[in-house]
Amino acid sequence: MSVVAEVVENFADLLQPLFHGSAAAAAVVLFTALVRLLVHPLSRAAARGQKAGAALRPRIAELRERHRDDPRKLQEAVLELHARERVSPLGGCLPSLLQAPAFLLLYHLFSSSSLGDGPNGLLHHRLLAAPLGGRWADALGHGGPFGAQGLVYLALFALVGVVATFSCRRTRRGMAAAAPAGAGPGAGPAAGALGAVTRVTPFLPYFTLVTVALVPLAAALYVVTSAAWTAAERAVLYREASGEPSRV
Repeated sequence: MSVVAEVVENFADLLQPLFHGSAAAAAVVLFTALVRLLVHPLSRAAARGQKAGAALRPRIAELRERHRDDPRKLQEAVLELHARERVSPLGGCLPSLLQAPAFLLLYHLFSSSSLGDGPNGLLHHRLLAAPLGGRWADALGHGGPFGAQGLVYLALFALVGVVATFSCRRTRRGMAAAAPAGAGPGAGPAAGALGAVTRVTPFLPYFTLVTVALVPLAAALYVVTSAAWTAAERAVLYREASGEPSRV
């Protein structure tokens, strides 16, 4: 944790002439961007994996038709197909999993009153009026949702809403394009469960609002920055994977 604190403090010193009292908040954003750059090669690999997975969809549709009455046999056949073609269905999860330690370190760093043998000086830094170690509940107790601190969170909520809406629409378009022809409600219980998951999946980015409301502001900045990065990155990488020309 002390390493992360040192990185954030050094970034804050560099950014002080530009951001003044919000330099530490800008340092958290810069730290997040650095983490995302380190994970970017895995994100590119995940996009290539999605392209390979898309090529398997017609064959998976055939397997569903062949084993429609035997979900266990269908699962085994699909896993065997992925293994034979060297396509990992979980490859897209790796970038998120590798980011988790950075988020947890920031969370603990801005939740601890002490750092090393002394007080945690990072807790005194702010984003405008809101302390980086504070939470939305604290802001509500200091002026309410439209107070100086509350307005910082409202701005973050608005940004998350825009990013989540963009991601939701893009995910729904991708799922509609990937849906096999002739898929319908009569495909059995497994298909019904999959359909329920499919309906919920596009709305998962909105759960970021809950995270932003509950964690320290510094960790919320990490989440918001990472979510915006993910939305932009996926728009570029998955357009490339589908063969569309990139505009970025």
